[in-house]
Amino acid sequence: MKGIILAGGSGTRLYPITEGISKQLMPIYDKPMIYYPLWTLMMAEVKDILIITTREDQKNFQRLLKKGEDLGINIEYLIQEKPEGLAQSFIIGEKFIGNDSCVMILGDNIFYGSNFKELLIMARDNAIRGYATIFGSKVRDPQRFGIMEVDKNENIISVEEKPIYPKSNYAITGLYFYPRGVSEKASQITKSLRGEYEITALNNLYLQDNRLKAKVLGNDFTWFDTGTFDSQLEASNMIRALENNKDRVICCPEEISFRNGWINEEKVLKRAKLLEKNSYGRYLSKMVMEREK
Repeated sequence: MKGIILAGGSGTRLYPITEGISKQLMPIYDKPMIYYPLWTLMMAEVKDILIITTREDQKNFQRLLKKGEDLGINIEYLIQEKPEGLAQSFIIGEKFIGNDSCVMILGDNIFYGSNFKELLIMARDNAIRGYATIFGSKVRDPQRFGIMEVDKNENIISVEEKPIYPKSNYAITGLYFYPRGVSEKASQITKSLRGEYEITALNNLYLQDNRLKAKVLGNDFTWFDTGTFDSQLEASNMIRALENNKDRVICCPEEISFRNGWINEEKVLKRAKLLEKNSYGRYLSKMVMEREK
């Protein structure tokens, strides 16, 4: 399976901050925002990842993540010249995806909850079997999101993009798993009245083929779309509270890579040395020492 992080866009909701820096490089407590979607893909055991950025910001992402060698993964980069909808990522990344299944996550989405890895592996396996999977989370303002309508067994009845009169309050989160052939499906979509290749239109194609599955995230699960000042502060406060309570780094890519066997102790300790002046680096050292016991 291939993975895509969509980290383009202009971030105008966060001006003046994002006039000088990509939204996905801004901090959410102790790490850059993009670490969180990267961690999610690594939790799904995806090693080949494409990061789609603006032309102006690409070098900054490359300076931070390089080609993924520090994390034992393979990262490629492509440019989104103009933000024209989420489904555009599969057109931009067509050559990268090839004949594989694909998971795409938005660069400003943060997920945290129990049994998350099991949910990710379930969705990955669905994609391998030819089914798309989307995740729903209950929200207070469904008019702001793509919405899924599901029955009591989580079968999808309909999906809508920012409806005036929503049929449910389950927002479709920015995490999508698709089977092979998703780029071809995306190329069938025409632009909406907003001038975008809507991800909802892509999901509808799979729904019409009876190949769209849903998973509703429970109350013990947290999802953030960190595209506003308030949501970024709320997410940072949550991460800080969790880390202080659990005495660990939450959503740590180095930890997942180490536990997956993608990097060895030497690489972890090299990262720990670089970060030794803060709690992140100390946690990496502690993780290796506990593994050796």
